[in-house]
Amino acid sequence: MTKPTCLIVDSMHESLFSMLEKIGWQYDYQPTITREEIKSRHHGYDGLIVRSKTTIDGDLLGTSPTLKFVGRAGAGIDNLDQAYLEEKNIAIIPAAEGNRDAVGEHTVGMLLSLMRNIPKADAEVRQGIWDREGNRGMELMGKTVAIIGYGNMGQAFAKRLSGFSCKILAYDKYKEGFEDAFCQEAEMDRIFDEADILSLHIPLTDETRMMVNFDYLNRFKKQIIIANTARGEILSLTDLVKGMEQKKVIGAVLDVLENEKINNLTDRQTQALHYLREKSNVIFTPHIAGWTFESHIKINVALVEKINALKLIY
Repeated sequence: MTKPTCLIVDSMHESLFSMLEKIGWQYDYQPTITREEIKSRHHGYDGLIVRSKTTIDGDLLGTSPTLKFVGRAGAGIDNLDQAYLEEKNIAIIPAAEGNRDAVGEHTVGMLLSLMRNIPKADAEVRQGIWDREGNRGMELMGKTVAIIGYGNMGQAFAKRLSGFSCKILAYDKYKEGFEDAFCQEAEMDRIFDEADILSLHIPLTDETRMMVNFDYLNRFKKQIIIANTARGEILSLTDLVKGMEQKKVIGAVLDVLENEKINNLTDRQTQALHYLREKSNVIFTPHIAGWTFESHIKINVALVEKINALKLIY
């Protein structure tokens, strides 16, 4: 019986290889392969594993692919053409379980850093400035935190908040009856009325692209802090700037940007980013919320468990 073979087109932690072998899979590891090379080489493989290297679509795979699955080594699947893959009966295997804990921790860490002025205070002390009153912070305890999207990431974030005595409200357009020990299920009207902190944990789709614009932000009754560790294109930076200028938003923690090609921004994006990076009430990180040594391996565990669960017969 021929062993199934998987083409791996992105750099992956080496733990993946022994895991695949253990469940009877061969692999072809090509982390430097180009899109054009994938086009000419993918036929004959049973599986494909990618991170964010390229879009997996009909242009890449053609009319008669042999793939049984595409594994996405991460949470988001916005670089996969879901309609095409469904048409071709190719299973989509995301690995959100692998980095959800990392994202939950990172989101809490960014919020605490912002609310307690940690980056600002650290920079000042390094410059010989000892300003206690100027760095008086806010407590997370007692705040109402709204989580948009209660999947793997939203749930992991809610669990990490459970020790802070927050009121946690969660909204998920595609779920109902999900209230648990960590959150109260809420409609958006309640979130707009009560939230102090807004945290985004939704995928990027045509529906969510630029969903958080000024009209959205303007509906909040309180001044809010916004956290985005999901996808940058969900939140318009220009509208975030407007929200901050009009005091609707009093702080932001951003692990993602609407354009992460930081040296190839449009004029509008450049202007917005210049404004935000001058503000001490904004913290940036370079899309590392799910990027830990532990998640590097956990992602592989999640992928391999799901590949094995397919029970493909050859």
